[in-house]
Formats: sequence, C-alpha cells, structure tokens
Amino acid sequence: MAELTRRYIVMQMATEGPFDIADPDAPFVLKPWKDPAALQALIAYRQHCYPELALELDQWIGAITAGPKIRGGVGSRNELTAPARRKPVSRAKAKPKAKAKGKLAKSLKKKPKRRS
Repeated sequence: MAELTRRYIVMQMATEGPFDIADPDAPFVLKPWKDPAALQALIAYRQHCYPELALELDQWIGAITAGPKIRGGVGSRNELTAPARRKPVSRAKAKPKAKAKGKLAKSLKKKPKRRS
C-alpha cells in the first residue's frame, strides 16, 4: 500500500460521529482483516481499479488470506450471514421428452387444416 500512503494522508478519524451520507468526501473505512464482508469488498474493488493498485491490493489480500483468522464484532456477525448470501446453484435443465414411435407417433401428428 506504499502508493496510497505516498498519495494520501492516512490518519485516524477524530470523532466517532454519525456517517454523513450526503458528504461526497466522507471516508468509508473497512477492516478486511476482521470482517469477511470487507475482504469481499476489497476483492471486488481490486477487480475494477487501475492495474498498479490492483497488484498492491492483490498482495494485501494474499497476506490477509494467508494470515490468522481475526474477527471483530461486525466481522463475527458478517461471518455468520456470509453462507446465507452465497449465489444459488443453477439447476439442471429439464431433459426433453422422448418422441413417440410407431403407431402412437402417427396419431400424435397434427392434422392439416382444410381450406375452403
């Protein structure tokens, strides 16, 4: 994350006040070491950011996944709900019905319309 610390001033927030959803410059902090949902957000972000940052994020994600499992309060709650939110498995398509053979096949054919 050397590139981020060169480009941005990283510091702890002064207060724990409410998050202002109308402020476009308000920071939103995730802790991927402690929260599996934050790790998934980081993975999604890595897939959509510029290549140099993606490489650094890939190293960070590797360190998190290889390291010990640490959970905070929110991370523990998110870990319990993660399996319930997994994508549903697609069901197998129904097999087409076999066509009738012999006399039965002839009786199933549609009769042509008569023209007057």
